[in-house]
Amino acid sequence: MRISEIFYSIQGEGRLLGTPSVFIRTSGCNLRCVWCDTPYTSWRPQGEEWSLGEILAEVKGHPTSHVVVTGGEPLLAPEIEELSARLKKNNYQVTVETAATLFKPLTCDLISMSPKLSNSTPWRREKGKFAQMHDERRLSLPVIQRFMGEYDYQLKFVVEERRDFAEIRGILRKLKNVDPARVLIMAQGRTKRELHKKARWIVDLCKKHGFRYTPRLQIELYGNRRGT
Repeated sequence: MRISEIFYSIQGEGRLLGTPSVFIRTSGCNLRCVWCDTPYTSWRPQGEEWSLGEILAEVKGHPTSHVVVTGGEPLLAPEIEELSARLKKNNYQVTVETAATLFKPLTCDLISMSPKLSNSTPWRREKGKFAQMHDERRLSLPVIQRFMGEYDYQLKFVVEERRDFAEIRGILRKLKNVDPARVLIMAQGRTKRELHKKARWIVDLCKKHGFRYTPRLQIELYGNRRGT
């Protein structure tokens, strides 16, 4: 399994905010978000091959029962189903973070989906080389709906501008039985200053529409750097 990094930190986003967790970050992604904060797993993927036994041994070296499998896009990994099953067999609470463009049967306690809005399409980055591919792949309502029906879930949307809320509401109208309490909104930003600049109006719109606001605690505490 190609792994970019494994590290011990706290969950910085979503329903498990602040929970000490081991993060298993796979390398490789089928999208190219313009604002990607882990380009070493997508735009320029880096990593080394780890066996599942080596991954589990590293995880066991940290004092927590929570594991987050993230990326990149972890569902691209052929071993993702076996990894999630073995983590659960070892009594870990497993979160899988995905853009929800692919479906695989996983063994996890929480599926954390981050569907990509149109603000993610890289129309200008690298002269738009990946823009069409990304735009065609970034949103799969059938995959989202299936995960919602079969798993405990959360939906995290990255917001750049106020108009993104209209797009989010349009997506939610096309899905069945969405629990608004599981819809989380976070600001797009790579620095504490950028996040704080958007936080107030995002919170106001979350209050208006009944969504939950989530900070990005890892950036506020450590900055946008690896291993956090």
